[in-house]
Amino acid sequence: MNGRLVPPELLEVLRSNADRTDREAVFPTDSLQVLRDSGLMGLNVPSEYGGHGASLREVTKVARALAPACLSTAMIWAMHISQADGVIRHAKSELKSELLPRIAAGEEYLASVTTEGGRGSDLFTADTALTVDNGRASFSGRRAPVVTGGAQADGFLLTLRADAEAKPHEVTLLYARRGQLTLTRSGNWDPMGMRGTESFGWEISGEVPAGNIVGEAGKFRSVAWDSMVPTAHIGWSACWLGAAEGAYRELLRWLRAPGRKGGPDTRSELLRERLGRIRVDLDLVSAYLTRVCDYVEEARAKEASLSSPRSQLRLNSLKLAASELTFSAVDAMLQTAGMGLGYTRSAPLALERTFRDLRSARLNHSNDRMWPATGALSLLDTEVDLL
Repeated sequence: MNGRLVPPELLEVLRSNADRTDREAVFPTDSLQVLRDSGLMGLNVPSEYGGHGASLREVTKVARALAPACLSTAMIWAMHISQADGVIRHAKSELKSELLPRIAAGEEYLASVTTEGGRGSDLFTADTALTVDNGRASFSGRRAPVVTGGAQADGFLLTLRADAEAKPHEVTLLYARRGQLTLTRSGNWDPMGMRGTESFGWEISGEVPAGNIVGEAGKFRSVAWDSMVPTAHIGWSACWLGAAEGAYRELLRWLRAPGRKGGPDTRSELLRERLGRIRVDLDLVSAYLTRVCDYVEEARAKEASLSSPRSQLRLNSLKLAASELTFSAVDAMLQTAGMGLGYTRSAPLALERTFRDLRSARLNHSNDRMWPATGALSLLDTEVDLL
C-alpha cells in the first residue's frame, strides 16, 4: 500500500504521538520532524530541486498510509503538499530555485492563509490589500480566523486583495518566510476532533520581495483551480479515506480474532450487512479518488484548464463524497463495535477518535456551501458527462 516511501518506523512514531496529540490538542511536532527527515515534505517537488517528483496517485498512497496512524498529522502534511504544488506550478523561477530545495530538504513547512475574518471560507475573495512599490510587496493586519500549523510553519502562502483599488475577487497569492512577518495569535484551540492541527487564528503583517507573488497578480482563482484546489481535495479525501479504511481494517481483525470474547456474532445477518455497506462505501470513495487523480493528471499533461464547470463538478464531488461517506462508514463501525469497544477513549480500537476527527470533514470548506454550488454547476452540464 505505502511502498518504500513510508517506512514502518515512521508510522510507528506517528502512532506513538497520536494519543497525546489528541488528548492535549497539541501540534505533532515530533511527527512532523520525522516527515521532514524522511523527505516526504518534498514528495511532489520535482527531482531537479531535490524532491521525489511524485504523481498525484503517489501522494494519495502516502496520505492513506499516514492517516490511520494520526489523521491530524496526515492532514497537516496534505495541506503542505497542496501549498507546495502552488509554488511548483506557478512561482517565478527565482522563487522556485530558492524555495523548492528547502521544501525538498524538509527545511520548509508551508501553511495556508486563505480564510479571512468577515468573509468566512470564501477562497476567492480577499479584503486586506497588498501594496507593491519599488520591488517590495507589503501588507498589514491580515486577519485569518483559521491557520493550520501557524505557530510551527516556516513559510506561508497568503491571499490578499491585489491592491487598494482592486475588487474583492481580484486576489493575489503571496509567499512569505516566517522571519519576514509579524504574527499575533488569537483565540483558543480546543476542538472536538483534528485536535493536533492547532488551527488558531492569526493577525499577520509583513514585507517581502515582489518576486514572491505566486502566479499573476490578481489572478489567484486560476492558480487555485490549476493547482491548490485539485491537490487539496485529492489530499484531504485520501486522508479521510485512509483513516476510515484503517479503522475498518482494525475492526475486521478484532472480529476475526481467535478466541475473541464478547462483541457481535459474525454470523449475524445485521452485522454482515453493515460490514458490506461499509466496504462498498469505502470502495466507492477509493475508486472515485483514483479516477479524479487520473483526470487531473491527464488535464495537466494536456495543459488543459481545470476551471471548467465539468472539472469543478468532479473535484467538488470528490470532496463531498469522501467527507460524507467516510464519516458514515466510521459511524457504522462504531455502532457495530458497541459501547465498550467503539465509544470509549480507552477502547483498544481508536474508533472514537477517528469518529471525532472525521466529523470535521464536512466542515472543512463546508459542504453546506459546496452542495448548492455543485447543484448550480450541474445545471450547466446538460450532457451529464459522468466521470
